[in-house]
Amino acid sequence: MRDICQDASRPYAARRADLLEAAADYWKQGRDRVREYHRRGASGHEVVQQLTGMADRLMAALYAFAASDLRTDGHAGCAVVALGGYGRGQLNPRSDIDIMFFHNGKGRRFTEQVSERMLYLLWDMGIDVGYSIRNAHHCLDIAKSDITARTALLDSRYICGDRRCFEEYEQVVLSRVLDWNSKSYVTQKLEENARRLGKYNASVYLLEPNIKEGEGGLRDLHTAQWLAQIKFKARSLYELVLRGIVTEKEYNEFECAYDYLWRIRNELHFLSSGKNEQLRFDQQEKIARFLGYRDDKRALAVEQFMQDYYAHAVHVEEIATRLTEKVLRHDQGAVAPRPGSASRRPVADGFYIIQGELCLSRAGLFEERPEEMMRAFRLAQVHGVSLSPQVKARIRDNLHRINNTVRRSRDMVNTFMEILRHHRGVLQALRDMHYLRFLNHFIPEFGRIYCKVQHDAYHVFTVDTHSLFAIGEVIKVWQGEYAEEMPRLTDVANDIEKRELLLLAILLHDIGKGEGRDHCNKGADMMPTVARRLSLNREDSQRLEFLVRHHLLMAHIAQRRDLHDDRMIVDFARTMGMSENLKMLYLLTFADLKAVGPDVWTGWKSMLLEELFDKTHLVLERGNFLFEKRSEKIRNRKRKVQALLEGEIDARIVADRLRNASTRYLLSFRSQVIADHIRLIQGSRDKRLGFFVAGGPDGSYMELTIVTHDLQGLFTMITGVMSAYGINILGAQIFTQRDGTAFDLLQVKGPSGYDDAASEKWRAVEESLLAVIEGRLRVEELLRKRHRPLSWGEPSRPRVPSRIDVDNEVSQEYTVLDVYTHDEVGVLYRICRTLRDLGLYLGVAKISTKVDQVADTFYVKDIFSQKIRDPQRIEEVRECLLACLDKAPH
Repeated sequence: MRDICQDASRPYAARRADLLEAAADYWKQGRDRVREYHRRGASGHEVVQQLTGMADRLMAALYAFAASDLRTDGHAGCAVVALGGYGRGQLNPRSDIDIMFFHNGKGRRFTEQVSERMLYLLWDMGIDVGYSIRNAHHCLDIAKSDITARTALLDSRYICGDRRCFEEYEQVVLSRVLDWNSKSYVTQKLEENARRLGKYNASVYLLEPNIKEGEGGLRDLHTAQWLAQIKFKARSLYELVLRGIVTEKEYNEFECAYDYLWRIRNELHFLSSGKNEQLRFDQQEKIARFLGYRDDKRALAVEQFMQDYYAHAVHVEEIATRLTEKVLRHDQGAVAPRPGSASRRPVADGFYIIQGELCLSRAGLFEERPEEMMRAFRLAQVHGVSLSPQVKARIRDNLHRINNTVRRSRDMVNTFMEILRHHRGVLQALRDMHYLRFLNHFIPEFGRIYCKVQHDAYHVFTVDTHSLFAIGEVIKVWQGEYAEEMPRLTDVANDIEKRELLLLAILLHDIGKGEGRDHCNKGADMMPTVARRLSLNREDSQRLEFLVRHHLLMAHIAQRRDLHDDRMIVDFARTMGMSENLKMLYLLTFADLKAVGPDVWTGWKSMLLEELFDKTHLVLERGNFLFEKRSEKIRNRKRKVQALLEGEIDARIVADRLRNASTRYLLSFRSQVIADHIRLIQGSRDKRLGFFVAGGPDGSYMELTIVTHDLQGLFTMITGVMSAYGINILGAQIFTQRDGTAFDLLQVKGPSGYDDAASEKWRAVEESLLAVIEGRLRVEELLRKRHRPLSWGEPSRPRVPSRIDVDNEVSQEYTVLDVYTHDEVGVLYRICRTLRDLGLYLGVAKISTKVDQVADTFYVKDIFSQKIRDPQRIEEVRECLLACLDKAPH
C-alpha cells in the first residue's frame, strides 16, 4: 500500500483501484489478525490499541495517497484529527470512527479536495466514518452551542497531516474549550447523563444491559472523566494523576474497569453482524463460554458471568461517582456558603452534619470501633441526610474489620434492628449498605446473592436488588400508596405486629438462591444462624424461618390451585398455623411479585391472593379447622338462591337447576352469583350458545361466561378460539350440569379493544366460537391466520425444557397436572386438545404466563370420573403432553 501511495509515475485515477484493493485487504486481514489475537486471550487494552493503530495507519496511507498529486502549497494548513472514542484511542471492532479535517484557512481548498478523496475511499471500503471539515472558528462556534460537540473535541488526537496545524488547533481551540465556563458544562453534562440513564433505564441490573450507555457501562467512565478534564483543565486521565486530582490507585481502577468492559465489548462486537452494544441472552451465553465460565451445581456459566458483570458494573458506577463527587465538591468549594449553612452540627460522638451530609470528626473512628459504621447509617436515617464521600470511603476501607465478633456485637445488632423499626428512611439505609457492600459483610449469607442473576426473561433484576425493591413495595403499602387500589392488603399491613421482622424476611427471602436449587429450603435452613447472630427470640426466629421456607407457597396456591376446594384451604391454614404467619406471608408474597419486574403484578393476581387470604384467615379465626357441614351449607345456599329468584323465575325451574348443579358448583359460589348464573342459563335456553362478557371487579380483566350443551372437547374449542383472537385466559372454572348443560366461566385479558364488554370485537369471537361448535369452522383455520413468520429481529430468550408435574394429593376429586413450557401462539389449545384426545375430563384450569414461560394447571379426571392413579397411565399422559409441546404450532 505504501508503494502505491508513493508511486507518482501513474495518475491518481489509474492507481486508485489498486490502492482500494490493497487498503481493503489490509483492513480485512488486520481485523482478522486482531480477532485471533483477541480469541487467544489478549486483554481489552491490547485489542483496542491494535485496532486504533490499524485505523491510524490506514488513515495516514489514504491521506498520503489522496494528497499525492495535489498542489503542495496547501499541505501546511490541514490536519486529520481523531474525535470521540477514536480520539481517545479506544476503538472496539464495531466502534464509530469519527474524524475531523481541520484547516487553518490557508489550506481550505486542499482540505476539501483531500477530504473528498479520503471519504470516498473509506466508503468504497465499506467503512462507515463520521466526519466534519472545520476551521478554528467553526470549532468554537459549534462547541459553544452543542455540548456533545464540545465533549468530542476534548478527545481530539492527531492522526496525520500538518502537525503544526494540529498544534495551532490545540492552542486556538482546545485551550479555549478547556478554559470556558466549566460550571455550565458540568451542569449540562449531568443533565445529559440523567437523560441517558432514563433512556437506557437507570439500573445497573437490567436483564440485557447496554455495555456502552447503560449504568455501570463505558459511558459512566467517560462522563466522569470528561467532567474532571473540564473542571481541572486536563487533557487526559493520567494528567489528572500528575495534578494530584486522581490517585494512582484510582487511575488503576479506571484502567482495569476499561479493560474488563473492552474485553467483553470486543467479543460482543465480533459476535454481532452490525452495531450492537446490548448483551442479549444468546450473546451472554457465548461470551460466558469465551471467558471460560463453566456450569456447576450452584449456577449456569452464563449466570456466573453475569453475576461478575453486574458486580463490575456496580464498581464502575461507584468509581465514576467518586470522581464526579470530586468535581462537584470543587464547585461547591469555589462558592461561599450561605450564612449559617456551613455550620457543623455534632450529632453523636465522632459524627457531625454539614450541608446535608454526615461526616466524621475522627478519621480513625471505624478502625477503633468498627460497629460505628452501622451507627453512621442510623444517624443518616434519623436526621434525613446523606453519607458524605468521606464516610463512604472510610466504610469501604474498613469492611474487612467486620468479623464474626463485630457483626454479633450488641451495639451493631441493636442499631441494625433500630434502622428496620424506624418509621422512615429504611429503604435508603439498606440501599446505602448494599451499595457500599456493607450488607454483604454484616450478613455474609446475603453476600452470596450479591449481583446474583437468574438467566430468564421473567426476573428483570438481580436477586439482591429484587429483595431491596420488594422492601420498597411493602413500605409503600405502609405509607398508604396502595390504599385505594388494595384496601384489604393495606389493612392487613397496618395490623402487622413486628414490621422489622417482616422487612428482615423480605430482605432474606431469596438468600438460598446463592446455593443453587431448592432455594426456599436452603434459605430457611440458614435462618437459625442469622437469627442467633441478630439476637432474635425463639418465636421471631421460627417465624423468620417459616416465612423464608414458604415464601413461594401462597402465590403457588393462589395462581395454580382451585380456591373453591375447601380441603385445600384447610390444609393451607394448617400450614400457616396462626394468623400472624398468614398476614406476613400475604405481604411478603405481594412484595415479592410486585418487585419482580414490570407487568408481573396484575389485578387478577391481587384478587386471587386476597381470596386465598380471606378464606384461610376465616379458617384460622374459627380455630377448629372445620367448615360447616357440606349438606347443611348446600341446603342453606339453595334456600337463599330460591329466595333471590322468587317471583322472577318459576320456582320449579329454579329447583330443577339447583338439583342439576354439582356439589362442587354449589360450594364454589355465593348465593347471589348462583342466582345470576341461573338468569343467564334461562336467557340462553333457546340458543345454541350463550355468550356473556362483563368487566372484572377492578377492570384489569374480563369475565366471560359461556353456556351451551356439553360436547366432547368443548373447552378445547374455546381455548382455540381465544388463542386465535389473541385473548389470554387467566383462569377457568368448568361445570357440566346433570342435564348436559355446559357452564364455563373464564377470566380473560384481551388485546387492545377487548376491555369493553359492548365491543364489537367480542361479537366476532362469539360468532367464531358458535361456528366451531356447529362444525362450520375448524379451530386450526382460525389459528393459522394468527401465525406470523418469526421476525429476524425477535429477541432471543433462554428456553427452559418443558416439564409436566402430576399431583394426586392436593385435590380429593382430581388429578392435578402442572405444565411448564415456552409460550407461543396456540400452546394452550394444543395442551387441551391433547387432554381431550387422552380421554380426560377437565374440571378446573388455572393459566399463568411469566413473560415467555407458561405455567398452567389442569384438574382432570378419566372417563370414569376417577383420578389417574395407574403409573403407566400417568407416564402416558406426561409423554403425550411433552410430545405436543415439542411440536411446532400448526
